[in-house]
Amino acid sequence: MRTKKDKYKFLVEKREKALLGGGRARIQKIHESGRLTARERIHLLFDEGSFQEMGVFVKHRSTWPGIADKKIVGDGVVCGHGLVEGRNVFAFAQDFSVFGGSLSEANAGKIIRLMDMSMDNGAPIVGLCDSGGARIQEGVASLGGYADIFLRNTLASGVIPQISAIMGPSAGGAVYSPALTDFIFMVKETSHMFITGPKVIRKVTHEDVTPEELGGALTHNSKSGVASFMADDDEDCIDMIKMLLSFLPQNNMEDPPYFTPSDDPNRTVPELNELVPDDPRAPYDMHKVIRNVMDDGVFFEVQPLWAMNIVVGFARLNGHSVGIVANQPMHLAGVLDIDSSVKSARFIRFCDAFNIPLITFEDVPGFLPGTDQEWGGIIKHGAKLIFAYCEATVPKLTVITRKAYGGAYCVMSSKHIRGDYNIAWPTAELAVMGAEGAVNILYRKEIESAGDSDKERQKYIDEYTEAFANPYVAAGLGYLDDVIAPENTRPMIIHALENLLNKRQQLPPKKHGNMPL
Repeated sequence: MRTKKDKYKFLVEKREKALLGGGRARIQKIHESGRLTARERIHLLFDEGSFQEMGVFVKHRSTWPGIADKKIVGDGVVCGHGLVEGRNVFAFAQDFSVFGGSLSEANAGKIIRLMDMSMDNGAPIVGLCDSGGARIQEGVASLGGYADIFLRNTLASGVIPQISAIMGPSAGGAVYSPALTDFIFMVKETSHMFITGPKVIRKVTHEDVTPEELGGALTHNSKSGVASFMADDDEDCIDMIKMLLSFLPQNNMEDPPYFTPSDDPNRTVPELNELVPDDPRAPYDMHKVIRNVMDDGVFFEVQPLWAMNIVVGFARLNGHSVGIVANQPMHLAGVLDIDSSVKSARFIRFCDAFNIPLITFEDVPGFLPGTDQEWGGIIKHGAKLIFAYCEATVPKLTVITRKAYGGAYCVMSSKHIRGDYNIAWPTAELAVMGAEGAVNILYRKEIESAGDSDKERQKYIDEYTEAFANPYVAAGLGYLDDVIAPENTRPMIIHALENLLNKRQQLPPKKHGNMPL
């Protein structure tokens, strides 16, 4: 019979085994690959001493030969909750040192319980993913674990923030839970996501591709748009997660955190007066507008390497979290296309779900023409952006810096789709299309019959520009609330935002809308 002292000693031994995961040799291999262990990642994420682990001594229940006698304490995932910058957060970290971080029935149960608790407590959940997928030896039991997780991801969507960090491999069914969450972080050169790996692809389609090319961090941040952020290493990834959480509320019933601002709300920015070029075709960097207007020049951009003709991300205005959506004249002249529509629509819907006001900076010449766009479904995908803006009930403020042409003018949070405060710079051009295109349609015969067609065309272009390529016609119709000097943008939108923070707007009663997917 064990004495009390023996029992305490046994507890210490069991806990030490849990802390070691798959053992020192496997931990060393993880370090050699440039990655941290699950517990090291958890330690970096949470405030010191605040993490409380759940399911510490869980083991798998498989009876499959070769694995039945290898029951490792914790079974490949560390779960628990604690404080991140003083706020309650739930998190799990898959442990690659234990059966390659594969999902078993037992460790899926730990994750499921954690997800249920995060919903019950109205707190964000962070998944630090490092897994080879379902544990083959458990067959359908492990697959069922994934399905249980997918269900909870879906039910939690729009209720609590869900963040995934891919910090190693994520293959097969393992990719769908991150895909159902709000944001995905990836780490350069050490994280990979794909449904089928390079070997299967080589066998089935005869394509030769490396894991990095197929599903590395750069691929999913620049080509597929699957990922939201790319980190340099594990430490950088955790820091970025903390930064993101600082902008977000705990749940959909709370407001985002407020930070006492150090930046003057009445600060003007004279250099903005010179930012927009005289040449309507010349580009300028919309990042300069955003950083000059937001508190302390801080802008946390989401998906900065994908669909770069539109910019989205988080910032603060006089201490309040805001979501930024901005056309980027530096890329494709800021035109709307399939990717930029999808990117911005999803971001807008996230902000609306979590009570984050939207600030739109507009300089858009229209939708991108071309067979690729039409055949790729620009009508359907562009409608996603319309749907997102129309559906959003958070405060919506719009600043038109230059072009607002055609249907794109309507789409970008115009008054007609419930924009709350819409202003323009004197350089704004609100029209069905640019002057040259309009003149070629309206005055084609007159130009062709003129002796000097170029001179005649320019005359009509100047007339059209004078009549339509300005903000005052729209302002006269009440479609704009004001036309302002660019230098006054920050104090003007801060004042408007402060007056809109108590906005309450309801959608018609319904189960849910049928967004054009």
